[in-house]
Amino acid sequence: MRMKQRYILVQIHPYGVAPDQREVYFAVAEAVTSLWGDVAAGLAQPAVVFCGGGYAVVRCRRGTEKDIATALTTITTVADERVALRTVATSGTIRALRRRMRPIQPLPEAGEVTIEGHQFMVHRYPRQKVDLVEKGIMHQKSLFFTETDLEER
Repeated sequence: MRMKQRYILVQIHPYGVAPDQREVYFAVAEAVTSLWGDVAAGLAQPAVVFCGGGYAVVRCRRGTEKDIATALTTITTVADERVALRTVATSGTIRALRRRMRPIQPLPEAGEVTIEGHQFMVHRYPRQKVDLVEKGIMHQKSLFFTETDLEER
């Protein structure tokens, strides 16, 4: 009788890091082995079946998906790149997970903006935050925006 599988959709942070599928597999296998041991890793049979577009799909045996998701949170590097793997969804089919993948639109790396006569460098991160760093080395300033401020700009 064939064992049932579960698939875990994982988002790779930060945006722009594109690790190789094989390197992600090695990181996942190391994380599962170091957290749960060789026997649990052998029972779970983790494998990376897809990696691209800021996402990865990890396959495991049914009943072990929570253990694998926990081990995925301990991964901090993949192929000497600092990354974080965030679990998005778990499903019994890859097709259902592909519907959950949202394409991440590339954002401009940086820009400049003038607010109240001060020049700021803009650093944008997809689905995260915007950092405004004042040009110069003196007078660090914290800026807080409301939705109306963002709509005016």
